[in-house]
Amino acid sequence: MKVEYINPFYQATLDVFRVMLNLEPERGALRAVDDLAPVSEVNVGIGVTGALRGTLLYSFPKTMALEMVRIMSGMEMNKLDAFVTSALSEVANIISGNALTYLAQNSLVCDISPPQVFVGENGTLTMTTEKAIVLPLVTEIGTLEISISLHG
Repeated sequence: MKVEYINPFYQATLDVFRVMLNLEPERGALRAVDDLAPVSEVNVGIGVTGALRGTLLYSFPKTMALEMVRIMSGMEMNKLDAFVTSALSEVANIISGNALTYLAQNSLVCDISPPQVFVGENGTLTMTTEKAIVLPLVTEIGTLEISISLHG
C-alpha cells in the first residue's frame, strides 16, 4: 500500500472534526500492521471499490465516541446505543467520502460501501489485504485510529 493514500484521510478527518466537533486532531505516528487491525469499543468498517480497493476501519474508544455524539447532538450520552453508533457511522462515512474526493483529484476514482458498525471490547479484526497503515488522530477527547488497507 502506498503512503500517499494516507494524507487524504488525514485531511478529510481534520476538515470534518473542525467543522462538526470544533476539534483540532493531531496526527500520531503512522504504523504498519499485518492483516490484523487494532479495534476499540466502537468500530466502523467501510469498503472501498474502484481505482483502489480495500477496507477502512475507524476505531473509537467508548469515551471518545460518547463525547463526539454529545458535541454533535447537545445531549448527554452514557451508552453505546443505536443513536451513538449511527452518528459515528455517519462521521466515518463523511470522512471517507471526503478522502475519496481528495483521491479523485489524483485520478483515483473510488466509491464506498455502506458502513458496518462493530461494538465490543478491544481486540483485532482481519483486513482485506495483508497490510494496513494505522493513522492515529489524537484529540483532547481521545484518539481515533483509522486503519487503511487499500491497493490499486
